[in-house]
Amino acid sequence: MSQSTEDRAPANAQERIERAHHRVNPPARLVFTDPAHFIAFGFGSGLAPFAPGTVGSAAAIPLFLLLSPLDWPYFLAAVLLLSALGIWVCSESSRRMGVHDHPGIVWDEVVGMLITLAPIAHGFWRDEITGPIWLWIYAGFLTFRAIDVIKPPPIGWLDRNVHGGLGIMLDDIAAGAASALIITLLAMPEVLLGP
Repeated sequence: MSQSTEDRAPANAQERIERAHHRVNPPARLVFTDPAHFIAFGFGSGLAPFAPGTVGSAAAIPLFLLLSPLDWPYFLAAVLLLSALGIWVCSESSRRMGVHDHPGIVWDEVVGMLITLAPIAHGFWRDEITGPIWLWIYAGFLTFRAIDVIKPPPIGWLDRNVHGGLGIMLDDIAAGAASALIITLLAMPEVLLGP
């Protein structure tokens, strides 16, 4: 019975280096054929060679446009389900690669963007905000990316101190919630401040 290449010990230093590289940087073939990696890598957007978190955040926009016509409770339920799925896929993908919160794991950014854009979905489809939807999506994108990169308290604390799949997801969920609050203040100030 022969062993697969993954199961046997590396034969030489070059093979050890190649295995370590694939463990840290999975090949696109693996990401596109393994469902956990595919979702954790934001449908492949996390394979971007530069700024995968930004690319992953942008990859959330088509998903947002698909979900945004849903009634508010269904939109929130979808985001909650995608968050729960994210905890598992991010944990599983990290475990398989042997790296906690690999830069290519961007499902947390996808969910963070959906949370950021939630007020836009609610307001736009109910004529509560003015201006083109693309303006608000762009504003949400910039706001989320800034907060996700800067990681103000307590977001930075969550990023450093909560581990596993929950830790990968939680700081971006918090960044999405903070961004959603800012977008709500900009797009629909009467919602929070009153008439």
